[in-house]
Amino acid sequence: MQLVCLDLEGVLVPEIWIEFSKRTGIPELSRTTRDEPNYDTLMTFRLGLLKQHKLGLPDIQKVIAAMGPMPGAREFLDALRRDYQVIILSDTFYEFAMPLMAQLNMPCLFCHQLEADTNGFLVAYHLRMANQKKEAVQRFKELNFKVIAAGDSYNDTAMLTEAHAGILFRPPQKVIDEFPQFPVTLNYAELRAEINRAAQR
Repeated sequence: MQLVCLDLEGVLVPEIWIEFSKRTGIPELSRTTRDEPNYDTLMTFRLGLLKQHKLGLPDIQKVIAAMGPMPGAREFLDALRRDYQVIILSDTFYEFAMPLMAQLNMPCLFCHQLEADTNGFLVAYHLRMANQKKEAVQRFKELNFKVIAAGDSYNDTAMLTEAHAGILFRPPQKVIDEFPQFPVTLNYAELRAEINRAAQR
């Protein structure tokens, strides 16, 4: 049985923090792990900014719901789910992703959780576990699934390496240069063709 594991941001939906930064007019929220490698420092900074600008979870979810998936993402995913078991493995949070999941026909999603206070302000985040994408793929393999994984960035490469077949989707050039072992796809038709090829091997 084949199982396809997909990253979420950059593959099916826009980068949530960058898009959220644009839509709220708060440029500091566009900082990512490329700017701040310490994830705890970055998330603490983000949560502080949200509180400073009096943005609670309902405000954030409303903005995220208006983003929508990437063009063609739902059609690609619907077709893929007809032929394969599909799980989305993401480092985002359920509270952010669920408005977008509804627009993607509610695929199965494994990610992390946020904690809000009684006023709706975010006060903490809780990781499911460290390296959850790689760990999940490892467990799926132990369950005798043939795992095909696709993602777009550095935080996906451990998952792609662990899978039986790893595929890059619209990656930055530096990721292509550093991980030449993975085929590169630039649109959903190419990604689907590469998944099919990997499934037949």
